[in-house]
Amino acid sequence: MFPGATDERGGSDTAGDAADRGDPNFVVVGAPLDATTTFQPGTRFGPRRVRTFAETFDDYDRRTDQYFSDLGVADHGDVRAWDDVPDYLEWLEGSLRDIVWDDAVPLLLGGEHTVSLAGVRAVEPEVFVCLDAHLDLRDDYDGNDLSHACVTRRILEEESVEEAIVLGARTGSEAEWDRADADDVTVVPPEDVGDFTFGDRLEGREVYLSVDIDGADPAYAPGTGTMEPFGLEPREMRDVVREVAPRATGFDVVEVNDRDEGQAASLAGKLLREYVYANAAAAGASDEE
Repeated sequence: MFPGATDERGGSDTAGDAADRGDPNFVVVGAPLDATTTFQPGTRFGPRRVRTFAETFDDYDRRTDQYFSDLGVADHGDVRAWDDVPDYLEWLEGSLRDIVWDDAVPLLLGGEHTVSLAGVRAVEPEVFVCLDAHLDLRDDYDGNDLSHACVTRRILEEESVEEAIVLGARTGSEAEWDRADADDVTVVPPEDVGDFTFGDRLEGREVYLSVDIDGADPAYAPGTGTMEPFGLEPREMRDVVREVAPRATGFDVVEVNDRDEGQAASLAGKLLREYVYANAAAAGASDEE
């Protein structure tokens, strides 16, 4: 269970009767898909490791003056993955859509980046914002159009999605860079992320926020499948999450594996918490107006 969340795995509840705590505002769902990883596998262990390495974090957030355990976060557990990726994505989408229909925010723990497609289909955003080392704009990879190397391309094909904003990308094929030149894609290189601002381009629009942990420089997050040097500082990633969170109604952090000492999982768990704190703080401020 994610620390500070109530336990909804299998319908159980270790924090008391569900009726007493009310409906959750956020629901953590693990998606341990590990089917198309192109270099170092292990994303099937990502959800478990993120939960484990979040155990050391204090419940209280000084910046927003909030307790994580007071913000209505529930943990649904993992949606067990299997080899049929299209079938799995459809099942995962249904689980996430139930959360959206219950007026809660899905917090998806990957798993390879392909699972973000299920998150986007459930939330139906207009804007896809992603922290990522890779463009993920291939039409297919080794003949597979649902490879994790194609996820942003597939998301752009969803009916609701008008544009993708990819921050931290520093590598891609020539065809991917050509696709990134289109009007519906904005790429912000790592050296420009610190000074980048969204301005009003997210105002009044449905947003989905995805964090591929390989967006971070591998010095900070080596536990990922396809490391790419010259990446983002954790504080730069945190600042993006804080800025986008108030407008994002879906969130995921993906591509964490078990090939480090917990650095990637710790960063992933911290960014999830930053999302929850920032989103909840903005909702609270809006309610007071």
